[in-house]
Amino acid sequence: MQRSFSDLEYASKKRVTRRDRFLGEIGTVTPWAALMAELGPFYPKGEGRGRPPIGLERMLRMYIVQQCFGLSDEGTEDAIYDSQAIRGFVGVDLSREVAPDATTLRKFRHLLETHHLAERILAAIRGQLADKGLLLKEGAVMDAALIAAPASARPQGGKHDAGMPQPK
Repeated sequence: MQRSFSDLEYASKKRVTRRDRFLGEIGTVTPWAALMAELGPFYPKGEGRGRPPIGLERMLRMYIVQQCFGLSDEGTEDAIYDSQAIRGFVGVDLSREVAPDATTLRKFRHLLETHHLAERILAAIRGQLADKGLLLKEGAVMDAALIAAPASARPQGGKHDAGMPQPK
């Protein structure tokens, strides 16, 4: 596979970031084959009409990024576009494809929750890390968003109510 200029530039950077090291360690200790075998029977096979499903390993990698960094579904999609380290871990090449969207991740997450697989995935990773004397704690990254207020909450006559808090 031919690498993009962005990939080559990133690979030649002088410093390895904490995110690179963290994702490298997670990628090394995750029992991919065992998890894929456990999740495989529940994952759609792409038979019939409609879009074929995204590869199971890619979705699992997205889910692990989401859990490790404490991201929302939309935040995970954004992180793939924003971070070369995360793109590399998930296996997305933006010069050839788009990243899986938040709705796709949400459906995958619900599939894991429905079949009680989500905690087993994290337990497997935590177990591998514990064997190396490491501990995984979920991140505290917050996704900020401004949401339009309903018409009833807007000031009447265009004047601001001094008692209403302002967004920060």
